[in-house]
Amino acid sequence: MTLEIITSDSLAPFRHGFFTRKGGASSGVFSGLNCGNGSSDQSEIVAINRSRVADAMQVPLTHLVNLHQTHSAEVVTVSGPLDRQVPEADGLVSATPGVALGVLTADCQPVLFADAAAGVVGAAHAGWKGALGGVLEATVDAMLALGATRQGIRAVIGPAISQRAYEVGPEFFEQFLAEDPSYARFFAAGLGDRMLFDLPGFGLYRLRDAGIAAEWTRHCTYSDPARFFSYRRSCHDKEADYGRLMSVIRL
Repeated sequence: MTLEIITSDSLAPFRHGFFTRKGGASSGVFSGLNCGNGSSDQSEIVAINRSRVADAMQVPLTHLVNLHQTHSAEVVTVSGPLDRQVPEADGLVSATPGVALGVLTADCQPVLFADAAAGVVGAAHAGWKGALGGVLEATVDAMLALGATRQGIRAVIGPAISQRAYEVGPEFFEQFLAEDPSYARFFAAGLGDRMLFDLPGFGLYRLRDAGIAAEWTRHCTYSDPARFFSYRRSCHDKEADYGRLMSVIRL
């Protein structure tokens, strides 16, 4: 099966893609293109999947760079292949041709950034904690330090869990209200004391509030099991583990 790669004209002319689970070598609950080294999938199979992504990005596997993601606001600037010590961070930026920046997700937002005029790209893993903590703005700031401009940066949010599938409790809601009472608009009433959180809507707001033109591809990871891995769906289905999707951009 061939790879399925979701792209956006907003990120042109840079080679990029939000990879779905199609076209991978994994089986079982990981069936498809599982790129998560942190999963319990066979490491040699994950390496095959990552090699397919690198080939699609036209870079050696050593130049496909990703992070040990911790739901933080930490961002690293990449100028070449990383050594064996993978940094703990949730955003990457680069102005170096031939380096592909990748983030892994399974409901959280993968966000790809590009400033075509400045020749600067970025990628961020933005779950609710990272988005609330400022990882999107920190990625933008790191791009500015490399010569990008706010008016030149375009950001695209890839496949992520949609509001209709993202049920949360009152403690979650209160965390957002404690940060800013206006964030209540990203929640809708659910059953009982449950609420439904609009993660992509929140990401778009934070990006646009930072002066960045942004869009969402409008793909829900939870609702499309044939195309996307989903942490929350795996929990509801009582599966032992789940695959990770990869999203990549390069100069």
